[in-house]
Amino acid sequence: MLFHPPKNPVELKVIHLNKNQAQRRKDLLEAMSDKHGLKQLKKRLAKKAKKALKDKARSKDSDKDKRVFVLDFDGDLKASGVKHLREEISTLISTANKGDEVVVRLESGGGLVHGYGLAAAQLVRLKESGLTLTVCVDKIAASGGYMMACVADNILAAPFAVIGSIGVVSQLPNFHKWLKNHDIDYEMFTAGDYKRTVTVFGENDDKDRAKYKEELEQTHTLFKHFVNTYRPKLELDKVANGDHWYGEDALHLNLVDELKTSDAYLLELMEDHEVYALHSRQKPTLAEKLGFAGAAQTAVNTLVNSTITSAAQKLPELMAQLDSDSRFSR
Repeated sequence: MLFHPPKNPVELKVIHLNKNQAQRRKDLLEAMSDKHGLKQLKKRLAKKAKKALKDKARSKDSDKDKRVFVLDFDGDLKASGVKHLREEISTLISTANKGDEVVVRLESGGGLVHGYGLAAAQLVRLKESGLTLTVCVDKIAASGGYMMACVADNILAAPFAVIGSIGVVSQLPNFHKWLKNHDIDYEMFTAGDYKRTVTVFGENDDKDRAKYKEELEQTHTLFKHFVNTYRPKLELDKVANGDHWYGEDALHLNLVDELKTSDAYLLELMEDHEVYALHSRQKPTLAEKLGFAGAAQTAVNTLVNSTITSAAQKLPELMAQLDSDSRFSR
């Protein structure tokens, strides 16, 4: 597609949800009807379709001509889904008309700041292009997920969807004592006072921790400012403390605008509008199509897992030997 190099082609699939739904309804009705009933059913469907066309031709309501496009974002820690989201959004911006609506079915518990910052910025592009943006949350939009959701003109959430968590968290282990116990030195060289503050292997002091905490507070301030820009009616003192809420409570706090599942909302839209779902994916290689790539990946995973298991089993013995050698050398 647009911004992917030829070595990593992406293909876009477009599904007309109205036709899909009509076909499913027809299949069910046919299964429940006898021959006579089936004949009457076909007449009713044909009559209904003809009436819909006439009503559409007579209607002067411009909103009736609005098209709806559906995107899906299932976020992981790195917000890696933005790779396809940005392509789908670029396609829509160059194709859709002002006033058309984009519905994003969003599921994410958050992750890396820069990843979700980019994902949120992609959604901002839709609004800047004159498109209406609706975000539907059926399960969770927390932390970075809510950073994306708050951009929308309307946020819809299922009654028990998890919403909020406007906060910042960072945690890491520290192996300094373990290294010291085994007489292993760790050295780090930097240029610039704050090139590195807290570390995984070095000894952290209060000054390092204070600087790191300051950086987290700065990130939190930026997060709150971003949310306030797009949802100015929010009382940040109540909702920007890192806590999360279920749908109904989130509605009372103005974190969302309506309690409704994405399925219910799309069915409503399909009554008056043409609705299209866009799905992009990495184009499979010939090896993947033939199943060779999967077999090769399975073999590699088996080999890696076997190696890791073997290393884990030998680790206590190696550590004991290392400890013995270090004592012997002294």
